[in-house]
This record gives sequence, structure tokens and C-alpha cells, in this order.
Amino acid sequence: MKAYVFPGQGAQYPGMGKEWHDQRPESRELFDRANAIMGFDLAEIMFNGTEEDLRQTRVTQPAIFVQSVIPAILLGDDFRPDAVAGHSLGEFSALTAAGALSFEDGLALVRERAMAMQEACERVPGTMAAILGLEDDVVEAACAAVNGVVVPANYNAPGQLVISGTTEAVEAAIERLTAAGAKRAVLLAVGGAFHSPLMEPARQRLATAIQATGFRPPRCPVYQNVTGRPEQDPSAIQANLMAQLTAPVRWTQSIRQMVADGVTEFVESGGKGAVLRGLIRKIEPSATLSAL
Repeated sequence: MKAYVFPGQGAQYPGMGKEWHDQRPESRELFDRANAIMGFDLAEIMFNGTEEDLRQTRVTQPAIFVQSVIPAILLGDDFRPDAVAGHSLGEFSALTAAGALSFEDGLALVRERAMAMQEACERVPGTMAAILGLEDDVVEAACAAVNGVVVPANYNAPGQLVISGTTEAVEAAIERLTAAGAKRAVLLAVGGAFHSPLMEPARQRLATAIQATGFRPPRCPVYQNVTGRPEQDPSAIQANLMAQLTAPVRWTQSIRQMVADGVTEFVESGGKGAVLRGLIRKIEPSATLSAL
């Protein structure tokens, strides 16, 4: 069985999407449609913008979405996944590629997500930290022992977990985890406390947009971040998507469940990055990995 996986924040790079635009003329209509939805020339920034340009809130998430979805759309009838999954933002790409969302609706939700997250970060500052070399339960216990808001945010791979919360609480957790033997425990250069309770204002705003959007049954199971389990019911998909901003990304659990369900091959869609393939290799070394 073959699964397609879609990357999240951090997958942007200067020149992203240009290879599709230049080599596949049929992709140009999709870039034009993206520009119309965004209300500015997103494609121009993707093709010719600097790293700083691509870090703009209004650009980053939509650019990653377009970059990762277009290859799947261009495959047409040859896009035949047995399952899909996306890491955080990538879940919107996975849902769109699998037909649960139209390209326009998927991009509109991603645009709303980006602005909602930016607004929440400005209201309640926070941060995240990568913790390497400890079991998940040790990290969970350390977070629970700290006064203040700090929670596991990204279960990326065995021994690789990201925590999220207020700066003070995250720093306190880092001290505990360093003492517990973490190989590394370092703050990340991020704009806020993503996938934590501090994103509640963003969750509420995005939930309104999700509820107003029509979802269709996807053509294959979508393994969602909140549960790590497959869904094909549109109502359940919407509910899990609405919970995603304040809940952890259960990537390790998702990949393990996909393997348990028979997936042996993973294809990463979305440019030259290999972040998800690297994580999957740590989770399931026997899996066949490739890029789209």
C-alpha cells in the first residue's frame, strides 16, 4: 500500500513551485487561481521571493500548501493513494489532494489559518522547543510538572518531541528535561506556541471558517494529526481539523498506524525538502520512501 504525505511549516524555500510552472504548463492555471484567492501575486513571491519574503505570515502557509498540492493535482487519474496524511499545515494539503476539499476551499482555509495564528501570537506570546533523546512519557511528565502552560506539541519521531507554551514555562521544562538526560533541549525560532492552548483564539476563528466550508468524503483514508487514526467521514474530519490548532501533532502515532494498516511505501509531496521522509525513516526504517 502507498501513502502520500504532505509537509508543514518550514518547507518553504526560494524558487518553490517554479519547476512546476516552467516544466508543466498546465500548472499555470492553478497558480493563477491561487493568486485570485489570495488577492496578490503569491506565485511571483514563491518563484522570485527571498527567504524573508517567504517568512511573511500571509505567504508562508499558502505557499507551502500550493507547492505540495499541485504535484498531486497534476498527476490526475494517476494519483491513486491508499492513504494520505499531512504534518500540521500539511493536513490541509492532504485533504485537498484526497478530494475532501476543493483547491479553492483548501487554500482559503489555509489563508484564514495563517492570519488566525498570527493574531493569536500577537495576543498571547509563546514559544516552542525541540527535545531530543528522551521517551515521550518523560517529556509529558516534565511538562505536567511545570507551573504554567507547556505541553507536547509535535510527536515527530521516537526521541524527537517538540513542546509548546509560554516562554517561561517552556524554559522551565527545558531545565527539567536537560536534567533528565535530554541530548538536546533548545528553543526554536518560531512566532508562537503552536499546537498548544495558547492557540485557542485561532482555533475559534478557524473553526468558524471550517464549519462554513463544504467537505466531501475523501477518496482514501486521511490519517489526522489529532487522533493519528484514519477518517473518511466529512463530519469527523471537520471536527478533528477544528481541534488541530490546540492539540498535538501525533505524527509518530499516525505513521505507526498507517504501517499497522498495511502501508509500506510513503511518497512525500512538495518540493526538494525531505523532512517527513527523515522522520518516517526513524519511525519505520523498513518503509520505502520517495518524493513527488
